[in-house]
Amino acid sequence: MAVGGGSVVLVDSVTRAGESLVVCRRQAGPETEAEVASGARPAPVRDSAGRGHVQSGHEPPRLAKFHVPEIVFGSGSLSEAAHAAARLGARRPLLVTDEGLLAAGWPQQLGRHLRDAGMRPSVWSGVTPNPKDHEIAAGHEHYRAERCDVLVAVGGGSVIDAAKGIALLAGNGGAITDFEGVDRMVNPIPPMVMVPATSGTGADVSQFCIITDTLRNTKITILGRALVPDVSVVDPQLLTTMPDWLNAATGLDALTHGIEAYVSRAHNPLTDHHALQAISLVGGHLERTMDHPLEQESRVFMAQAALEAGLAFTNAILGAAHAMSHQVGGLLDLPHGVINGILLPHVVRFNAEPDPARFVPIAQALGFPDAVGGRWSQALAEDASEWAAVEVRRLADELGVPKGLAEIGVTEADVEKLATMTMADACLSTNPREATRDDIEALFRQAL
Repeated sequence: MAVGGGSVVLVDSVTRAGESLVVCRRQAGPETEAEVASGARPAPVRDSAGRGHVQSGHEPPRLAKFHVPEIVFGSGSLSEAAHAAARLGARRPLLVTDEGLLAAGWPQQLGRHLRDAGMRPSVWSGVTPNPKDHEIAAGHEHYRAERCDVLVAVGGGSVIDAAKGIALLAGNGGAITDFEGVDRMVNPIPPMVMVPATSGTGADVSQFCIITDTLRNTKITILGRALVPDVSVVDPQLLTTMPDWLNAATGLDALTHGIEAYVSRAHNPLTDHHALQAISLVGGHLERTMDHPLEQESRVFMAQAALEAGLAFTNAILGAAHAMSHQVGGLLDLPHGVINGILLPHVVRFNAEPDPARFVPIAQALGFPDAVGGRWSQALAEDASEWAAVEVRRLADELGVPKGLAEIGVTEADVEKLATMTMADACLSTNPREATRDDIEALFRQAL
């Protein structure tokens, strides 16, 4: 398996250690030794157990940074968000949420916890799915008018991204679209406490903020270390009030995060474990949450999957599936995870074509059987990558995701515009395979 600068990773299996995954790599066999001797492959360097991340013998380890907030995880942990806000100095926190969450009652419960801790929260719920630039501006005006000091968000990715956008404007002013790109903010922003109510977006631990630019009908990506929340409180009980369509969409989003983070050009040993863990947990538990929505065990596993995927992608970034999905979502204002579910199998095949080996652990995490006798081969890698693409589509079918983009309103006339916007998306820069505009157009057409 080629990783980074051409190092060799030979995968035996992906096995469990408790609830963790261990990716085992076998020692080089005679055929590999011959390739090393001929110069076809660099000599691998392994630890004494023959597993873990592998670097090529002639290349020093790549510098890795890992951004992460304080995390509180567990059923019944909602009240911890109030304690976290108090520790961050909140007196007049802005509680960001949406109408669906208000109907479920979670913001009211969190509001009581905030008041019990001596704070006077102000509630703002003016955000819709795929948060819009004008909604962020309105939320910022509310923040200023109420003289708020800390952002507390309870909701899905749209709510959390809206809270990040409000915090960004509170510290820097201007319009949210001014900050498209990487590290465009200059001044500090208010503290943020996030409580995710869906199992997939990972926004509660990420350095991303995704906002819809309504003038261009596209989603913009804002990326920066300052956008990593101070505290994430993950209470799996909140997941039980998700409608089925949202459960499916966010679960597929978590799967896409895990897969794209694992093969990203920016992946590293710290992100790989989280990515594979997320893939395995989604594959093992998402369907069960659809069939048994009140079962606590599967909800806990999916909450963990979303968290692990978020930790992976915020540090390894993403790839072509997300770069393309952002454009479709901005154009048609549709659920992001559903679009990912349509695009991901096509992107997996595209990325695996020149080097399928990186997809072997992904396929194994999804249930692909080990090679006979633990032997790795090019043919096995090709089989595994194709199996992974088929398994993603099977899961999407089970969850009721449309077969193609045409079923959700994308037409042939949209392809050129979507491809043009995709080429400017920050997520495309870490896709493992170089993608030209023609490549992206072809992927969109395949997905129609």
